Amino acid sequence: MSPAEAPAELAEEFDVSCETLERLTAHISLLRRWNPGLNLVSPASLPSVWQRHVADSLQLLPHAPDRIDRWLDLGAGAGFPGLPVAAVLAVRNPAAEVVLIESDHRKAAFLREAVRAMGLTANVLSGRIESIEPIPCDVVSARALAPLPKLCSLAYRIAAPMRSGRRPVFLFPKGKALDSELTAASATWHIQAERIASRTNTDAAILRIIELEPRK
Repeated sequence: MSPAEAPAELAEEFDVSCETLERLTAHISLLRRWNPGLNLVSPASLPSVWQRHVADSLQLLPHAPDRIDRWLDLGAGAGFPGLPVAAVLAVRNPAAEVVLIESDHRKAAFLREAVRAMGLTANVLSGRIESIEPIPCDVVSARALAPLPKLCSLAYRIAAPMRSGRRPVFLFPKGKALDSELTAASATWHIQAERIASRTNTDAAILRIIELEPRK
């Protein structure tokens, strides 16, 4: 996927509408303007931003539950995966809510401006995950936020069931360290999960957790 052709190819690969593509383009345009001051993403990744960040975000959607009322994105930073997910859901499931949590107030300001520029209704919460009350949700995502043991602790604390008896699904893109992170996390957490090959990076995977409980 070359940078120049990326938007059109991405739209075809992920079956996104013209409206969604316009929203994604607005996000990337704003990211390019704000990145020098905030270092939202690595400057080296900007030439391949559509594959490295947008496609990497959109690949999570097929592994989410069929019914999504609320999607929670932790450590949202530059808005990946939360904003691409919100752009797709705005067309496919307009009633769904996306909540983006970011502790850095400057990055939260970027996220709010991106939500406005993209014409979305996503909710941005500025604060530490540890200090926010549990939020009922169907999906929790986090990308490049923390090693898995810490990530499990953060996600388990903040995610409440959206409906009785149904815990959220956790979708965590991970890199080469996934095996060692799983070993470390399994010492304190009971994890029922599947590893899904990444469509954007042969060295990466998506960890889809359907059951997460602290070991007693």
